[in-house]
Amino acid sequence: IGLLECCARCLIGAPFASLVATGLCFFGVALFCGCGHEALTGTEQLIETYFSKNYQDYEFLIDVILTGVWHPFARPSGFTTLGRRPWPSGFWDVPKGSTALLSMAVVFSGAGWGGTMEGGQESHLWPGLSCPLQFVGITYVLTIIWLLVFACSAVPVYIYFNTWTTCQSIANPTKTSASIGTLCADARMYGVLPWNAFPGKVCGSNLLSICKTSEFQMTFHLFIAAFVGAAATLVSLLTFIIAATYNFAVLKLMGRGTKF
Repeated sequence: IGLLECCARCLIGAPFASLVATGLCFFGVALFCGCGHEALTGTEQLIETYFSKNYQDYEFLIDVILTGVWHPFARPSGFTTLGRRPWPSGFWDVPKGSTALLSMAVVFSGAGWGGTMEGGQESHLWPGLSCPLQFVGITYVLTIIWLLVFACSAVPVYIYFNTWTTCQSIANPTKTSASIGTLCADARMYGVLPWNAFPGKVCGSNLLSICKTSEFQMTFHLFIAAFVGAAATLVSLLTFIIAATYNFAVLKLMGRGTKF
């Protein structure tokens, strides 16, 4: 019975919400980075093959793939070292930052876990962090950034869905009154290519043949997976904010100081 009681007390004190949020964050970040990189690479190949033969037209997309996705994703050590030193690559280091943040959340948000900090005393687990509200504030900022990432990741899904819908109309001409030759996918209207790119758009049966390729289907599904990964990361950050704020409020209400 004593062992069962000990295990029950340990389970009661375990920060399950933070543990789930941490696992969800790792999953979401990995899904977003991995699938996002492959989807952008597939998009570049589709544009090079069907929409433009001039490298200058899609050079910007290549820069986004290399500097925005591949650079941080090719450094998996960033998941473990971000807490020890800052990374200079800017916006796209956010995935690693949120992962490292939620890894620390497992320690910080569990009542009775770690040390105790009264008043303005500095935490021995995270030097320089003198208030749990600062930690929640950092997570709040990351949540806002990931909300923007989530919104941006919906854009390629929307573009590919529109293209897929157009292909369905071409494959079933009886369901539309428009001529098949006028049904097109124009990469220029979405800002992927400049307006002087040639041909820039594909119409009719040529577009239908593109939609039937495995490259198009795979890229479409990869963008959907990246979108899901961004959503999972956003949910994990929101979960941590709720859990950490609740624990802090309860501990303050009970008059036991602030426990980490």
